[in-house]
Amino acid sequence: MADKKLNRRSFLITTSVAGIGATVIPSWACAGTTKVTGIGGEDFSYTQQPLPYAYNALEPVIDAMTMEIHYSKHASAYAKNLADAVKAENVDTNKVSLTALMKNINKYSAKMRNNGGGHYNHEFFWKSMKAPSDANAPGNKLSQLLIRDFGSEDAFKNQFADAAKNRFGSGWAWLVNSNEGKLIIGSTPNQDNPLMNISDLKGAPLLGLDVWEHAYYLKYQNRRADYITAWWKVVNWDSVEARLGN
Repeated sequence: MADKKLNRRSFLITTSVAGIGATVIPSWACAGTTKVTGIGGEDFSYTQQPLPYAYNALEPVIDAMTMEIHYSKHASAYAKNLADAVKAENVDTNKVSLTALMKNINKYSAKMRNNGGGHYNHEFFWKSMKAPSDANAPGNKLSQLLIRDFGSEDAFKNQFADAAKNRFGSGWAWLVNSNEGKLIIGSTPNQDNPLMNISDLKGAPLLGLDVWEHAYYLKYQNRRADYITAWWKVVNWDSVEARLGN
């Protein structure tokens, strides 16, 4: 059994790619009236920040070994390679925010796109999760917006899960505040994200799920659908709602 775990750990490391009902909706949630700040997207440092919880904090949904490998190997490599690309391409990080870089990613190399996206997406992902709870649910403001734009919370979750399950190969599923102020769902390949000007899905990310195999393989193997179902227990809805602004 120990050999099996070791083999899976080796696999993850060596295959790393780092390069409606009767709900009453208040006036603020009515279509065309929502005023959402932060449409430009949440910003982060160019350097990897400490994980906001222990490696085992999300168990049993995400096991400690997966979190350790994911954070210290995969995400760390994206941050290192981003630093190399920034230096090589003369990006002044004091003047160009990471979000601004994403919005103009077509001006940069494939290395910058892959690793800038990888770093941004993972920093976003860590903050989108917290210790698991069976009673985990969106707050009132976000809930009303989900009902407005998807019909119900369950309909939102089903559509989001479909985006995550149907993303071929590696990538991300997203809940996005579109430039029109409507919440939409979609997915992006590899380490692309909705901030990028080359992305078909555009807007300010509110919630993102990593569906690269290294995010779940040790515990779920090829059962991506099981990983997605379990993941709802660790979503940090307070963080998601904060991204809506006031």
